Amino acid sequence: MNRPTIRSVVRGTGSCLPARVVGNDEIAGKVETSDEWIAQRTGIRRRHIAGPDETTSTLGLAAARAALADAGLEAEDIDLIVVATATPDYTFPSVATQIQAGLGITRGVAFDVAAVCSGFVFALATAEKFIASGSHSRALVIGAETFSRILDWNDRTTCVLFGDGAGAVVIEAAEGTGTIADRGVLTSHLRSDGRHRTKLYVDGGPSTTGTAGHLRMEGREVFRHAVGMITDVIEDAFAATGLTADDVKWFVPHQANKRIIDASAEKLGIAPEKVVITVQDHGNTSAASIPLALDEARRDGRIRQGDLVLIEAMGGGFTWGSALIRW
Repeated sequence: MNRPTIRSVVRGTGSCLPARVVGNDEIAGKVETSDEWIAQRTGIRRRHIAGPDETTSTLGLAAARAALADAGLEAEDIDLIVVATATPDYTFPSVATQIQAGLGITRGVAFDVAAVCSGFVFALATAEKFIASGSHSRALVIGAETFSRILDWNDRTTCVLFGDGAGAVVIEAAEGTGTIADRGVLTSHLRSDGRHRTKLYVDGGPSTTGTAGHLRMEGREVFRHAVGMITDVIEDAFAATGLTADDVKWFVPHQANKRIIDASAEKLGIAPEKVVITVQDHGNTSAASIPLALDEARRDGRIRQGDLVLIEAMGGGFTWGSALIRW
């Protein structure tokens, strides 16, 4: 007999993108590249770039408000905020506390997690464990980034890839049966391996250069590791639940590169029509990419209550993780 289990059920989603849209042709006017080259190698056609009055916290706050409205909840209903970001407004305080203040929340706890592109998966898994413990009842889980602030705009291998934005979900405690039929986060699996630091990193920081630094990446090495690492944690999720790729209704991967997305789906046996892809419009928004894609697919009617949704990501560190969610 299965025991009652506290699940973290998704109540609402929200997103926010900067007003400025930058197409491949605009970038091609600054570095030696072309729309055809970028689109063929990455699948990216355009991305949003934050203006002077748009920061990680302002984007995250707008996404949080949208998610609360979608959930039909008020800010005071939230007692936990976890923000995934690698591009905070300040070294401290955290982006999460800025969003907490912006929402007028004075109770509960708010903090950031840093796992780069895997950040949203790490943040969701963290918030889910707070809720499962019974210590908190409703959480805002937010991925927010302004990667344009740490790009070397003379480096054509990286500046074409990234964009800015924020996405959020509201999750709340709900009693389940302890089976895979429950709504909510069914399982999550996280990994990291710090030996790969130099393959994807930022060459600055308060304790080293005293500057924000610029993103540096060994693209071929990242691609070489990505598919294997991603499938590793997804296979763990299937093993933990007894589910298979056939059970997945929607695969919502980190939107880094369409070739990585396609290769991962093919290796896992997930049909192309089940894959949510937004990289063409957003570029790689790091920790924001999965919640942005979730919000888009939920609002256009693809993701519906009861659907089994698989998310995954890999980021600098390396970090990588997956989660299975019954919507």
